[in-house]
Amino acid sequence: MANRLPRISFKHKVCIICEGNEEYKYLERLRELHVWNDIYDISLVNAEGNGNIPARYQDRYQNGSYEAVLVFCDTEKKPYEQYEDIKRKINEFHGIDNAAEEIVIFANPCTMQIVSKHWTDETIKSPAKKVNAPLIERFTGVKDYKGKAAQIDELMKYVTDANYDTMRNNICKATRDEKLVGSTNFNKLISYLDSCDSTWITTLNQVLE
Repeated sequence: MANRLPRISFKHKVCIICEGNEEYKYLERLRELHVWNDIYDISLVNAEGNGNIPARYQDRYQNGSYEAVLVFCDTEKKPYEQYEDIKRKINEFHGIDNAAEEIVIFANPCTMQIVSKHWTDETIKSPAKKVNAPLIERFTGVKDYKGKAAQIDELMKYVTDANYDTMRNNICKATRDEKLVGSTNFNKLISYLDSCDSTWITTLNQVLE
């Protein structure tokens, strides 16, 4: 009789709560490309909106299935009320003033700031799809980009393991001041998931305790 015992995974389980479709599809694409270290088992959750992130985060953190739970979202438009609300609720949940600083991966003003770095070092200055459509068409051929599901899927075909290093190098040049257009701390996520040293998970959880 065949052995029907479930396989035991010794990978480190990391969950990332994604703001919406673009964030989810982008990280899903990177996961498919196997650009991250294989010691991590990455689960992605589409929160379907900034307002849903705190509840999704609390649920995944409390269920105990993951060694680390992170958030990936936009800062969106000034005065960044939703973004600040996400951080405030995460801090209140943990009872620690700087908890969100360790958990939230952001892009100002939008995630396309990160995605576009696979092809260009230009700074995206607006979250408006209409404003950024010409740049997206120039580098991918996807016309009149509006963030529709089929357009996102087509766009992600141009994100490859070959230009992953280009994005990583470009992102490292960006400021990490969340109030400045063009800023992001995405290199924090890269450093976590590229690394063969998983002690960052222990360090993160010590901060949250």
